[in-house]
Amino acid sequence: MIQTNEIQTNEKPASFFRISKFIRQETLGGILLILATLIAVVWANSSFYEAYHYLSHEVRVGTTFGDFNFSLHHWVNDGLMALFFFTIGLEIKREVMGGELSSLKKAALPVMAAIGGMVVPALVFLLFTGDSPDYSAGWGIPMATDIAFALGILALLGSRVNINLKIFLTALAIADDLGAILVIAVFYTDTINYYQLGIAMAAILVLIAGNKMGVRSTLFYGFVGLVGVWLAFFFSGVHATIAGVLIAFTIPAKAKINEVDYIDNLCTLLTKFEDEKRNNSKLLTSEQAHLIEKIETLGNDAHTPLQRLEHILHPISAYLIIPVFALFNAGVRIEGNIMDMLLHPVSLGIIAGLVLGKFIGISIFSHLVIKLRLAALPEGMCFRDIYGAALLAGIGFTMSIFISDLAFSDPQLIQVAKVGIFMASILSAVLGVLILLSGNSRATGPAVPLQKN
Repeated sequence: MIQTNEIQTNEKPASFFRISKFIRQETLGGILLILATLIAVVWANSSFYEAYHYLSHEVRVGTTFGDFNFSLHHWVNDGLMALFFFTIGLEIKREVMGGELSSLKKAALPVMAAIGGMVVPALVFLLFTGDSPDYSAGWGIPMATDIAFALGILALLGSRVNINLKIFLTALAIADDLGAILVIAVFYTDTINYYQLGIAMAAILVLIAGNKMGVRSTLFYGFVGLVGVWLAFFFSGVHATIAGVLIAFTIPAKAKINEVDYIDNLCTLLTKFEDEKRNNSKLLTSEQAHLIEKIETLGNDAHTPLQRLEHILHPISAYLIIPVFALFNAGVRIEGNIMDMLLHPVSLGIIAGLVLGKFIGISIFSHLVIKLRLAALPEGMCFRDIYGAALLAGIGFTMSIFISDLAFSDPQLIQVAKVGIFMASILSAVLGVLILLSGNSRATGPAVPLQKN
């Protein structure tokens, strides 16, 4: 967390524990992602490649009614990934409302670092691909950061990494995700069916109205979101995953009762439960069961729908959706000369963008925002840690692979792009770890204060 010259206490805010839990889940998810990637690569380059291709692209699920019948690969990328982006949307909203992006002081460093880590890699990519429209369409590929993969690598370093470094990288990646979402929505949409888009916008207005009217039912948001928003986006030409983010932004983030009322009512119910005459059976009395139901209802009223949904969906996203996405998308079969693929302008642009572009962009923008005294280094961190995080942010992987499928229609270019993504992610991971191990990121020295002229 970003520290200022305000008086520091040993008491950690609730947001610290929320993001610490988030990091632990992303770490294990990153390990599962790595395993799924290895399985996909080995499978696609083995004698069982035909089985891999058949499972991914030939097995079709759906109905012939309305031509709603697609391959498993398509369902993973447009269905499961929409749920993944919905989870990202919940995380972004939560961080903006009460987390590491909730104030200018907290958000300045990771947001500016994320902006640098998106703009510079795109420019570096374009330097390598030149004016070729077939190649330059991939400029969005090196802009992405794979938070699960990056935190999975950090997990290997254990306690040698300062928790504030993990929080900084997490906040940076969340801001980066928001940028990637905007890029996909604006630049990687070919044709738009405005009728379907109008239906989606109308459904979103219904969700917003429900939020304002105090509707807290997840069934309401799920039904309207799926039928009214996701399906309309699916047929509109705008990538369906964007629907997930927009739906997430409409989920209520306010509890039905405040903390004081919750504590008072809970104490009253517990006192009644304690005073209730016990029976000689292991079963509860009818009054005890009734009181427990009231306590459960009270707990739901004190919990925000946004945080409740995020709590349910984040493990599903980290442990299931992302590994499954990797299994269906990381299986690049290497046919031909691997060096020719690595030296292809698209591959070189991606490698340079993710490794050099991310490092340069994040480092320079971080120096700039601190030099302008808009933010300070998180406590216990030095610029070496920023450099290490900047390199780890070059692990684009999941999001980069996702964008490469949107950027290119030529299967050969998609294959070249994925080879470049693999190489860039490996280089970024190795270099980032070496930088972080070269110093002591557990140092607990004071934070750089915000100075006044």
